[in-house]
Amino acid sequence: MKSRNVVYSTDQGRLCPDCECSIAECQCKNAQAVGNGKILISLETKGRKGKGVTVITGLPMTQDELKLLGKKLKAQCGTGGAVKDGQIEIQGDSRQKIKELLEKAGYSSKFSGG
Repeated sequence: MKSRNVVYSTDQGRLCPDCECSIAECQCKNAQAVGNGKILISLETKGRKGKGVTVITGLPMTQDELKLLGKKLKAQCGTGGAVKDGQIEIQGDSRQKIKELLEKAGYSSKFSGG
């Protein structure tokens, strides 16, 4: 029985709903999808000293699958990036290329933002 209904903790990040440990240290190894299935591709510059970063959110994948896809997208775009908090960040404005790559992999996506 759950002792609390915490989904996110500032100390540990995302928490597993079953064992209430951080996703990285999940005791029940319940591989859950992080995203909601509504894939959005946007360009962010805020807080990055004017440098653009393409952000992909909403992918219905586990954290490990996100890391693999992030690695593949970074290689295809020829840039660096990171996987943080259930989203993939790719350096530079690669929105169109990423949309094409995701559609090739079978994911429907939309652009968000301006």
